[in-house]
Amino acid sequence: MIRLNILRMFCRSRTLLQPDSSLREKVSFSRAFTCACCASKKDNSCSIGNLQQRFVLQDLSAKREVGVRYMCTTQVFFNCWNCKELLKQKPAFFCKSCQVVQPPYEGTSYFNIMESDCTFTLDTQKLQKKYLQLQRLLHPDNFSQKSEREQEYSESQSALVNKAYETLLKPLSRGLYMLELQGLNIEEGTDSAVNSELLMELMEINEALDAVQTPQEANEIGQDTKGTGKLADLTEQIDTALNKGELQTAKALLTKMKYFANIEEKVKEKLSSFM
Repeated sequence: MIRLNILRMFCRSRTLLQPDSSLREKVSFSRAFTCACCASKKDNSCSIGNLQQRFVLQDLSAKREVGVRYMCTTQVFFNCWNCKELLKQKPAFFCKSCQVVQPPYEGTSYFNIMESDCTFTLDTQKLQKKYLQLQRLLHPDNFSQKSEREQEYSESQSALVNKAYETLLKPLSRGLYMLELQGLNIEEGTDSAVNSELLMELMEINEALDAVQTPQEANEIGQDTKGTGKLADLTEQIDTALNKGELQTAKALLTKMKYFANIEEKVKEKLSSFM
């Protein structure tokens, strides 16, 4: 009996000395992935990418189901469906060897697609220039005489470029997408996240907008919404929060921005009603 107890104690101590297999799995998994927006860079300096690795280490099992949505590996490459040539560029819209359009890769971030910096204050003029360039290449009209498969891929690629451009063009949708890359979403009915003072201000703005009688009055409300203390101020605060990796702060600020963006859209509708 004594020998049996000693053997059990020995086995237990050996088990405690062994590294946790789940921890080894988490570490190796985190090293295999990098920020989707930085997949083409040689370093991992982007705060978004660093935060993604921390998320993996904190709770790998919870992230497995959505991991593909906001992460992608830098090691995996694909072959051209037509000539089987290795496609080293990602995303690859065309094969450099046979010039055939390729299918879109799931998991590629919109920042990568538009060859844009993964930042809240990106250059929208550069974004628009890239959008026009890609659409000239990928528009389905260019493939009307091609095979059915090429037509299908061109439609998919063109639609993806449209979606990426529309998402990154406006600050609100861009910020929400950057949070989505981290697995954070702003749900509908988030009034509880906004203080009563701001809700009262929003209510007064909406009432004033409903009562306007001239385009000039509507324009004044629109300019005030864009001015200091509203969208302009929020944009600066959101950029600072995202750069610091303060995602919950960015989420709260984007919730506020969502309300003021709705007012901006209402102003546009009001102005169009006077035409």
